[in-house]
Amino acid sequence: MGLRARWRDLRERTRPVHPETARALRERWAALPAHVQTPAQSLGRHAVGCEGTHGVFPKCNLTCTPCYHSADANKVRVDGGHTLGEVTRQMAYLRERRGPYAHAQLIGGEVSLLAPDDHAAALQAMRDAGRSPMSMTHGDFDPEYLRALVTGPDGTLRFDRVSFAAHVDSLMRGRRGAVRPRSEAELDPFRERFVQMFRDLRAETGLRYYLAHNMTVTPANVGQVAETVREVIGMGYSMMSFQPAAHVGDERRWKESYTAVDADAVWAELERGMGQPIAHQGVEFGDPRCNRVAFGFLLDGRWHPFVDPGVPAEIAARDAFFAHYGGIAFSNTPPALLLVKVLRAAHHHPGDLRTALRWAHSLLRRAGGLRRLVRGARSGALGLMTFEVHSFMDAADVGPAWELMQQGVQADDPRIRATQERLAACTYSMSHPETGQLVPACAQHSVLDPVENAGLRKLLPLTPV
Repeated sequence: MGLRARWRDLRERTRPVHPETARALRERWAALPAHVQTPAQSLGRHAVGCEGTHGVFPKCNLTCTPCYHSADANKVRVDGGHTLGEVTRQMAYLRERRGPYAHAQLIGGEVSLLAPDDHAAALQAMRDAGRSPMSMTHGDFDPEYLRALVTGPDGTLRFDRVSFAAHVDSLMRGRRGAVRPRSEAELDPFRERFVQMFRDLRAETGLRYYLAHNMTVTPANVGQVAETVREVIGMGYSMMSFQPAAHVGDERRWKESYTAVDADAVWAELERGMGQPIAHQGVEFGDPRCNRVAFGFLLDGRWHPFVDPGVPAEIAARDAFFAHYGGIAFSNTPPALLLVKVLRAAHHHPGDLRTALRWAHSLLRRAGGLRRLVRGARSGALGLMTFEVHSFMDAADVGPAWELMQQGVQADDPRIRATQERLAACTYSMSHPETGQLVPACAQHSVLDPVENAGLRKLLPLTPV
């Protein structure tokens, strides 16, 4: 390669925003309902949204009340070849539609029912499509499974970093050692054990990881959220996500009314557990009726937001970030390459340096100063922490709303129209290359999963015929 060609290649690789990413962000922003096109909105400005797989391994070995899977889900055989083929197909379409980078979840039933090699192959297929994959699990698997997943036959790491989300709550039945838990506190040792598996492997192999903790919330356990937060916050997770239950999936597992628990109730319990307000208004992710997200960090047990909505200097920094750096892929970009991308973007906006310094000064003042931050980092008392409440919608509303959306019709019923607005602003999409659609997760679970899983029963019967 000649010098001129090398220079062109370097300029292309250090381009701040990939042209396909810029196109995908513009399309996502234009498709958002007007009420979510706010200055705080990250969807369409920094993120195209999260992605998930479907129909790849619907079977699960736990039973939960509620369960979002259709009644046919556990009648489908787990098949590694099917999983890999479907994941590859779905990710290719997401790459085509949403650009070269996004976060994606390897989700279905229980991911650890896949053989470790099949699980690893699926993660690699997602990476090959430019996705940053996260494996969604109930966490009830052994260290030997994790080791076989992340290391090859020669013992070397297959991946430099993995992401897992462990869903652990007292509504789940069948966990080894806690078949029918009577409280959330009973599950704390299992939450700790999950993190310890990754700590041990990191000490041995250098594996880096990101761990999230998920929890379904109903009237039965909403009063235990605060205590769960107090216990989990120091375990080593980097995200705590709560999902108020919705009437979706297998009706046999709906044991109570879930309408009594909403995002406000869960957030109040989160704040009670942390003993402080958790500011979420600085950054939005989709429709606030669906998602409430607070990005920040823990320092000596206290949480600090990256953007305090009450501080003008921090709001100004947020606005500059979205306007000038929002399309840069900050995750999974090598540090040196990321630095060059940021510097190239900053070159065109020299005033951003002053804005960034004012933001840093404000944040450090809130956190107690640079010396305290450094001391916390050295002692292990500093770490990222994102809080989220993600509210799914009832199938009874999603079904008619989605049907009308396919016809291009806006509902007259205010409740169904609100559901349509939320679906249009959905942050979590499933890929359907066969129809040319990106389907919101609520529509996938409420409308498409039952038909899809009925078909998979014939394609992948539990007893091959």
